[in-house]
Amino acid sequence: MAELIVKSKIKELVKSFDEGMRVSPEFYEGLEEEIKVLVEKAVKRAQAEGKKTLYARHV
Repeated sequence: MAELIVKSKIKELVKSFDEGMRVSPEFYEGLEEEIKVLVEKAVKRAQAEGKKTLYARHV
């Protein structure tokens, strides 16, 4: 599966909170897994409503 995140954008976001903070490769892996779980739950919520489109309320 393709990467779900843009690492440079995540690093930029982290730096916006703390300029000295670094990001390890395993953080990105963990973040990708969390995104997959979040999307799967959102899909299940949408399906439960009989929807074929994900909306913010499904997150």
